[in-house]
Amino acid sequence: MEGESDFRHWDELIPDALGLIFRHLSLQEVLTVIPRVCKSWNRAVTGPYCWQEIDIEEWSNRCQPGQLDRMLQMLITRSSGSLRKLCVSGLQNDTMFSFIAENAGALQTLRLPRSEMSDSIVEQIAGKLPMITFLDLSYCSKIGAHALEAIGKHCKLLVNLCRNMHPLDTADKPSQDDEANAIATTMPKLKRLEMAYHVISTEIVLKILSSCTQLEFLDLRGCWNVKLDDKFIKGNFPNLKVLGPLVMDYYETNDWDDCSDYSDGSEYLAWEFLADEMGDYDDDEIYDAMWDEEGRLEELELRFYDGIDEDAGLYGWPPSP
Repeated sequence: MEGESDFRHWDELIPDALGLIFRHLSLQEVLTVIPRVCKSWNRAVTGPYCWQEIDIEEWSNRCQPGQLDRMLQMLITRSSGSLRKLCVSGLQNDTMFSFIAENAGALQTLRLPRSEMSDSIVEQIAGKLPMITFLDLSYCSKIGAHALEAIGKHCKLLVNLCRNMHPLDTADKPSQDDEANAIATTMPKLKRLEMAYHVISTEIVLKILSSCTQLEFLDLRGCWNVKLDDKFIKGNFPNLKVLGPLVMDYYETNDWDDCSDYSDGSEYLAWEFLADEMGDYDDDEIYDAMWDEEGRLEELELRFYDGIDEDAGLYGWPPSP
């Protein structure tokens, strides 16, 4: 109509649109800044719209176990069953893995490196993750062939599996052919498989190749017992790229005790999640302690939209300037 603006106010955008926009911000900004801008933005970040993909892998490498559990419980609860991708490192117990499976059955991508869940819980819970296509269980030392077999039987859509290990974790193992056999017999649709630093034989690798006929990439770095002939691979598996076993990577060029797959490209997230009790995981005040000395929240200059009435105090927001 004449006289009306052709532009829509940011605070009037539908939550779905706001969620798409906020995904381009850091987790820190979404949790500590966005909720304080206006009510509609607060509703967007406390609902499922921003949490179809959750990537806290960097942060989880540096937080305390209790902080990680509370953060995961809050974000997964907010996703309301819409979670499609979860990346987190260092789960400390079976309880959190069970919580993920119970509340995120629509997951398609799941990265859980360096986690401590057990064979038994994976066997019990794998059936609740039928949509998984990408799974990263690298450096998870407490699981083995039984867990992988359960995953293969229940996760029929799985096409990418990362199961790399640290050299020190496998140095004293006589053989891990049972893990490789579980993969060969239950995961025929794999297109990408990473098994760096496994103690496996040439025979079991050949079984994987013959069973997983769609395989396009196989990472065998550090699998020193495996002897593959290049001409044989090219002649029989022309679409397959094999990395290793003889590849000089980070573990061969640095001290093992100091190595980490995330050390080269990681940026330090200058904040910590220090909530005490989170209740229903909606309390805005829990975020005030998330920033460390490099960037405290009270040092930021925040601008608030007009229209926040006297009820704003209920949300913990300061008055608009």
